[in-house]
Amino acid sequence: MVTAVIAIHGGAGAITRAAMSAEKEQQYRQALTHIVTRGQQMLAQGASALDTVTEAVRLLEECPLFNAGKGAVFTHRGTHELDASVMDGRTLEVGAVAGVTRIRNPVLAARAVLETSPHVLFIGAGAEQFALSQGIEQVEPDFFSTPERWEQLQRALNSDQLVLDHDGEAQSHSDDPLNPDHKFGTVGAVALDSNGNLAAATSTGGMTNKQAGRVGDSPLPGAGCYAANDSVAVSCTGTGEVFIRTLAAYDVAAQMRYGARSLQQATVSVIHDKVLEMGGSGGLIAIDHAGNVALPFNSEGMYRGFARVGEAVEVAIYRES
Repeated sequence: MVTAVIAIHGGAGAITRAAMSAEKEQQYRQALTHIVTRGQQMLAQGASALDTVTEAVRLLEECPLFNAGKGAVFTHRGTHELDASVMDGRTLEVGAVAGVTRIRNPVLAARAVLETSPHVLFIGAGAEQFALSQGIEQVEPDFFSTPERWEQLQRALNSDQLVLDHDGEAQSHSDDPLNPDHKFGTVGAVALDSNGNLAAATSTGGMTNKQAGRVGDSPLPGAGCYAANDSVAVSCTGTGEVFIRTLAAYDVAAQMRYGARSLQQATVSVIHDKVLEMGGSGGLIAIDHAGNVALPFNSEGMYRGFARVGEAVEVAIYRES
């Protein structure tokens, strides 16, 4: 029997401490603690890693503090396009959806693809039709909208930029501890259950002011999400195009599997060497088959938390000095 463990992330980006209120930071820490605790409780009760990461990401999608589900960012057209994926390390089965606009919890649709379809990835209207056939809740597109995300889009449109750059000046429009105009809001979870099974799930609203139809790394197995029992479970957040080009999530597993690297060595190589060398920014969360946890990022901060069964929950936002 191994000690079960869960880790989650809620996006990475530039720190704006000067614009942060203690109240807002507390909201983020409470949300992270609540979701990690829920996953810890599930694992303690014998839940599978797959069920645990699905529920953790569903809760992240329900929280408007994060850029997934409710509170997702807007495309340049003022719409929402959501992506998600789930991978079972025991079987290597994967389910994913991309570009959906009406599915309340894209991670549940991804899970349904994994469990009931011979396919791996559904997009757009086809994904929504599949989800509807599985009884998954659908909502009006404006369900995902929040005033904060709309203001974020207007600033991006006024500056005629795609919001990706983490090097911009801190904005004074928000007391978000991570600059909302310079953060990657993907959410994710990874877990190891008491039977030694690994799983990973990732979900996102994408990038503010992204071109309609753009798909990033989050729904792509091996890029934004990967899990295999012989190595590691990984969920990524960052410059999606770079994470796709480097196959970041799978590269962690490959370095461990074929290069005999430790979890720490592999994750540092991917985030601080390969991704950074290609101009990418962000981070990942990972748990290996022995229960080791890694939460590396090359940006100023990353919402993150983890807990082993029977131990205290740990959450953090900023870079540790």
